[in-house]
Amino acid sequence: MKKKMIPPNAPLNIVPFIDIMLVLLCIVLSVSTFIAQGHIKVSLPEVNNQEKNENNDNESLLLEIGEQNEIVLDGKTITPDELQNALKTLSRSTHLELRIDKGADFGGFVKVIDILKELKHDKFSIATREIQR
Repeated sequence: MKKKMIPPNAPLNIVPFIDIMLVLLCIVLSVSTFIAQGHIKVSLPEVNNQEKNENNDNESLLLEIGEQNEIVLDGKTITPDELQNALKTLSRSTHLELRIDKGADFGGFVKVIDILKELKHDKFSIATREIQR
């Protein structure tokens, strides 16, 4: 059986390698931008009647769910499973402010409310933006 030899001057096809590198570059750039900012932009839903949150407690956490359903708890990006574990360790006296983007899946909001209800944690507020007339 003869072994095929590659001719010494054969061209090397590097197009697939370039494609892969460009995809990796796009991923790195998009993730690094998010990590450098440390927060996500949340576009709050608008309401006619809005109550001011008079939370004077020192214990307060911010939970944000972005348009792409990324979850940020007090400045740290976490997974849904980590969210449940973090909320289990949360004291009932700790105030939780929910900021959920109006473009996010409603399922994410329901899951957070369900976890809070299961843990009997009722000290939270839902952030909204008043309609400008």
